[in-house]
Amino acid sequence: MSLKDLVASGVPITVSFEFFPPKTPESEESLWRCIKRLEPLRPSFVSVTYGAGGTTRERTHATVKRIVQETNLKPAAHLTCVGSPKSEIEDIVEAYWDAGVRHIVALRGDMPDMDGSYCPHPDGYDSTPALIEGIRKHAQFEISVSAYPERHPDSPSRAHDIEILKRKVEAGATRALTQFGFDTDIVAHFRDEAVRAGVRVPIVPGLIPTTNLKGIARMAAKSGASVPSWLRKLYEGLDADADTRKTLAAAVLAEQVQELRQRGFDAFHFYTLNQADLTYAACRMLGLGPVTHVEKVALS
Repeated sequence: MSLKDLVASGVPITVSFEFFPPKTPESEESLWRCIKRLEPLRPSFVSVTYGAGGTTRERTHATVKRIVQETNLKPAAHLTCVGSPKSEIEDIVEAYWDAGVRHIVALRGDMPDMDGSYCPHPDGYDSTPALIEGIRKHAQFEISVSAYPERHPDSPSRAHDIEILKRKVEAGATRALTQFGFDTDIVAHFRDEAVRAGVRVPIVPGLIPTTNLKGIARMAAKSGASVPSWLRKLYEGLDADADTRKTLAAAVLAEQVQELRQRGFDAFHFYTLNQADLTYAACRMLGLGPVTHVEKVALS
């Protein structure tokens, strides 16, 4: 499927975007420029992350609530069980529901500074399936979870990852968002294996801009994703050439989108890194554009 065919296909697709909460007033302004730039594309939802060990919890809550209050977007709040007793998690869940949030991305979470194996709180949830069951006792949230086509760092095998994903779905998850990656065959094979194992929820590929490949490689090393040699070679010698890196990153996203559409995917989750331009460009490649005045009238 060429880019021309991709844009002209007219096949319905959906997108979602992930943001991380701001650390400074300047980064907050940057985040909200990103949100406002992407809002007209009508994503199915937008998610807001936690740091390792729940270190950005309060900023995550504040960002999600502001999205509810100031935009037409549907926010999904990340919620981890690491470092928290069940009573605290229950309070957070109730506070989100009271604030108008109806979607949670339920995660086990990493230890502070991503140091060491996971250790549950003595009075907390010991796994993501247990966290999902706890959420379901309080309210009927839509619940997205993570999936790892290349194997979670703590997992002994991909079969184990698929079994964990199946348990998450049995506990009440309604969607799986994959870790970012760059080999579309691996993502498609993981989906097919999960379906054969009985997973019956959408598995949505995660995509990430590669402008800062060194940073992406560090993230990949911590999360079990691989950075292929061809991608590293593509960026060789371009550390001081930001414009060319952006052009290449757009081309990489375009190719991933084309390949994933060929493999039957119709939903995509973008890890935006709070930078809108490349995500916006990728969505235009998918045939998505901002809502026009006529469409706004029809929707009102």
